[in-house]
Amino acid sequence: MFGYVKIAMLIIMLGGAAGGFAYVMKLRADLATSEANNAKLETAVAEQKSVIEQQLKDIKLIQTAMKEQEQLNAKLNEAVEDLRDKFHKVNASGKKRDIGDLAKDKPKPMERAINNGTKNALRCMEIAMGSPLTEKEKNAKKKTEINPECPSLANPSYVPYAD
Repeated sequence: MFGYVKIAMLIIMLGGAAGGFAYVMKLRADLATSEANNAKLETAVAEQKSVIEQQLKDIKLIQTAMKEQEQLNAKLNEAVEDLRDKFHKVNASGKKRDIGDLAKDKPKPMERAINNGTKNALRCMEIAMGSPLTEKEKNAKKKTEINPECPSLANPSYVPYAD
């Protein structure tokens, strides 16, 4: 009977040792899984940081582009106001300019003025849409050399002077 107790105790001890060994192996497997998950999370965090940095760079570029666009819009608005002033001029006798009457009285000069104005306005549109300035436009300094429709846009070297 004493032998059975020893065998029972030995079996219990071996069972406990086997259970402990299985428990330690499960803990190691769980630890390995946790380490793999942690590595994936660290990779994801690093990727998210790089995405955030790129977004911040993109935001700065967008803000710069917006400022440039606002400056261009301000120049274009000035040009539009200048054109409005030209078309709503009042002559020396106090009457508003009437292009129809001028065209009736002087058709050839009006045709030439309209054709030149249209050509100049189209060039202004090209420049506003990104077309590069020609050397002649860049170097224009005299009133006779400039594009009168948008001198501030087409002729950066031109400084207006009093006539």
